[in-house]
Amino acid sequence: MRNNVALYITIEKFYSMDKLDRKILDVLQKDASLTAAEIAERVGLSKAPCWRRIQRLRDTGVIRRTVALLDARALNVGTTVFVTIKAPSHSAAWYERFAKVVRDLPEVTELHRMSGDVDYLLRVVVPDIEAYDVVYKRLIGALEMLDVSASFSLETIKSTTALPLSYARLE
Repeated sequence: MRNNVALYITIEKFYSMDKLDRKILDVLQKDASLTAAEIAERVGLSKAPCWRRIQRLRDTGVIRRTVALLDARALNVGTTVFVTIKAPSHSAAWYERFAKVVRDLPEVTELHRMSGDVDYLLRVVVPDIEAYDVVYKRLIGALEMLDVSASFSLETIKSTTALPLSYARLE
């Protein structure tokens, strides 16, 4: 019962978002280094109410964290590889081992469990094909997999961390 109460509270906090909150989120997604006063000016609020809204968005988990977005090429990890994996079994033990191995690979920036023909999709960033091969060998050396396939990104046409805000439920 306690979990249901927590879930209800979280959903209630989420649903209390309004158009001003959405404007604040839009500004923050573009530049989270802005001060509360700068954000307030852009969304048409005074500083204190804007700061309180930002705090509420953090407290409810809508804003999970504030980070710096780094340039992959400047850090010599400009090659993106999408790796698909088919699991040899769907046991909890295999999944736990797999998840630990992937968490310990800093080159893996995303891991998704998929529907369809493949079980997992990884996004890997490395300097080049040779560096990917090292990651590949660590991956296949750590546990059994039915199939591993890699596709190298030739060009990034769109890349954003901004989420579409038009779907956010408003009060």
